[in-house]
Amino acid sequence: MRTIDLNCDMGESFGVYKLGSDDEVIQNISSANIACGFHAGDPQIMDYTVKLAKKHGVAVGAHLGFADLNGFGRRRIDIAPEELEKELIYQIGAMQGFCKTNGVKMVHVKAHGALNNIASVNKELAFTIARSIKAVDPRLIFVALAFSEMEKAGKEEGLNVAREGFADRAYDSEGMLVSRKQPGAVIHDPEMVVERVLRMVQEGKVRTVSGEDIDINPDTICVHGDNPEAVELTRQLKARLNEEGIKSKPLSV
Repeated sequence: MRTIDLNCDMGESFGVYKLGSDDEVIQNISSANIACGFHAGDPQIMDYTVKLAKKHGVAVGAHLGFADLNGFGRRRIDIAPEELEKELIYQIGAMQGFCKTNGVKMVHVKAHGALNNIASVNKELAFTIARSIKAVDPRLIFVALAFSEMEKAGKEEGLNVAREGFADRAYDSEGMLVSRKQPGAVIHDPEMVVERVLRMVQEGKVRTVSGEDIDINPDTICVHGDNPEAVELTRQLKARLNEEGIKSKPLSV
């Protein structure tokens, strides 16, 4: 049976403010990228989400972001690489702590929002993330946008890299994600999302906003937890993959 990892950004609530439908979505995925308190989340949410992942047999990863709670990590923060590296190490270490206290093995690391988008095309930032992961635990898997600078940096640093495809985001002709400021950047139609993912998994291709097909060959597929349709998207996606003989399975070294 063919396999693919289905990941989702989770633990993005903060204090009394709730974001996402983690308790429902987690039943349909195989990996959770849990916010580490910089772009979203807090210690209580982190601990709760790790426990939730453990309950459902879902792999846990640290979701790293710029220190930007007000902007949900989607704003560019100008910060010296050496300073950012320490902030990323801090976030990875925090998530490791909650994994250890809950008897869970941390599997992967993924960048969030603006950090992810910029590092996909910025070599220096990509290496900053890769070095941060390597410094804490070189066995962790670096989840990186397929064919991005992050994928290259991770491999050069000797990390295990998982190519990521995005189920509900539009791509440009360079294989990068279309800015959320552009109309159609986020895809809300469950049927369209499912068909896109099937092509990614079965053919290794995705169609861009300009109508051309590009290579992607993902190891893991992301559905955004803050997408209002996330519960239905992940439910339909898991069911359709099973129908096609494709099993959802967490990443492994």
